[in-house]
Amino acid sequence: MNLIADLQARNLVQDIMPGTEEQLLKEMTAGYVGFDPTADSLHVGSLMPITLLMRLQRAGHKPYALVGGATGMIGDPSGKSAERNLLDMDTLQKNVEGQRRQLEKFLDFDPAKPNAAVMVNNYDWFKDFRFLDFIRDIGKHITVNYMMSKDSVQKRLETGISFTEFTYQLIQGYDFYYLHHNHNVKLQMGGADQWGNIVTGTELIRRKGGGDAFAFTGKLVTKSDGGKFGKTESGTIWLDAERTSPYQFYQFWLKMPDADAEKLALYFSFKPVEEINALIEEHRTAPHQRKLQKAMAEEMTIMVHSKEDLEFAQKASDILFGQSTVDALRSLNEKQLLEVMDGVPQVSGSKDALNEGLDLLTFLAESGVFPSKGEARKMVQNGGVSINKEKVPGIDHKLNSSHLLNERYMLVQKGKSNYTLAIFN
Repeated sequence: MNLIADLQARNLVQDIMPGTEEQLLKEMTAGYVGFDPTADSLHVGSLMPITLLMRLQRAGHKPYALVGGATGMIGDPSGKSAERNLLDMDTLQKNVEGQRRQLEKFLDFDPAKPNAAVMVNNYDWFKDFRFLDFIRDIGKHITVNYMMSKDSVQKRLETGISFTEFTYQLIQGYDFYYLHHNHNVKLQMGGADQWGNIVTGTELIRRKGGGDAFAFTGKLVTKSDGGKFGKTESGTIWLDAERTSPYQFYQFWLKMPDADAEKLALYFSFKPVEEINALIEEHRTAPHQRKLQKAMAEEMTIMVHSKEDLEFAQKASDILFGQSTVDALRSLNEKQLLEVMDGVPQVSGSKDALNEGLDLLTFLAESGVFPSKGEARKMVQNGGVSINKEKVPGIDHKLNSSHLLNERYMLVQKGKSNYTLAIFN
C-alpha cells in the first residue's frame, strides 16, 4: 500500500520531506507522533495524529506513540498566543497514564508482530540529562538564527516568549534524534503547526552524524465557521466516555455541517477513498437525510468506543429525535437517561404532590416549563405537549407517580423536539 498516495488522495498532506514516500515504499519504517499530556484524556482533535499512526501501522510500518512527559513540563508555543501554566509531576504522570490507556485501544501492541506499536515517554531520557550536557552536546548544533526563523517563535515575539518555550523545538528535535539513534525511527509525523519543530529534529540528526530522517505533516483540522474543531457550546469533545458520553460523541459527528462532513470523512474514515467520494455524491443528492454524517458518526463511535455504545447512542437519538415510544424511554437506566438528557433544561417537582394527583397545567406553569397557565393550556389544546413521549390527552390531565422514569424523572416535550427534564424529590 502506498501510504503517502492514499493520504494525498484524502487531501491530508500539508508538508512532506523529499524521499519520504520512497522510504515508506522501500521497507518497513518506524515512525512516531508526539502527544502533549495536558489532560488525562485525549480529545477529538487528537484523532488526526492517532489515525496517522493507525494508517502507518495498517500499511505495514511500525508506529511509535511518544507521550511527552518531559516536553509537557515546558509547553509547545506552536499555535499558542500565550504561555500556558506548567504542570506538576503528579498531574503529568496521571495524564500520561490516562493517554497511554487510550492509545492502546487504537494501536496493536502485540509484541509478536514485527510492526507492533511501541509507546515511549520522553521523560525517560530527559530526567537524567543535565542542563550543561544538553547545551554542550545538543545546543551547539542548532543556531539561534535557525530557531528564530520558525513560525512558532515569530508569532510569539510580539506578545513575548520565555526561554523555556523558546527551547521547546530543540527538546522536540532531540526526541527525534534519540528515537532515530536508539530505535531506528526514521519518520516523524504531526500537524501542520509542528513542521518547524519536526525539521529541527531532522536537522539535528543530520548534524550529529547523519542518517536518513523523513517527515510529513497533516492538514490542520478546522471547521467551516472558523471555530476550533472538537469544541462545542458544551465544551471539548473528549475520547474518554466519562468526560464525553458515547451519545454526545455520536451526536457531535451527526450534527456536523455538510461542508465539514465532506472534508472530515476523507480525513478520518478508514473506508477507501473511492467509497467515501461515492458516499459524498450520494449525500449531495439528498443532504437532508444526512447519510454522510450518519456514516461518520457510526464509524467514529465504534472506533473510539464500541459497537454496543453506538447502538445505545442510536437508540438514544431515536428517543429524542425519532418516533420512539415510552417503552424505549423506560428501558433506559438512570445513568443512560441522564446521559441522553445531558444539556436538556431541568425543572424540579415534589413527589408528595404526585401522590395526590398533580394538575398538569399548574405544574407546567409553576415549574417554569411554560411562562403561564394560559400558554400551557393553549399548547396542550393544540396537541403540542407530551409526557414521556405520550401526547397529553387534555387540559384536565393529572400527573402521578406512575409517570416517573426510574422513580424520579419525567420527560416533558413541547412541540417536536423541545424537551425539559423534570426531577421529582
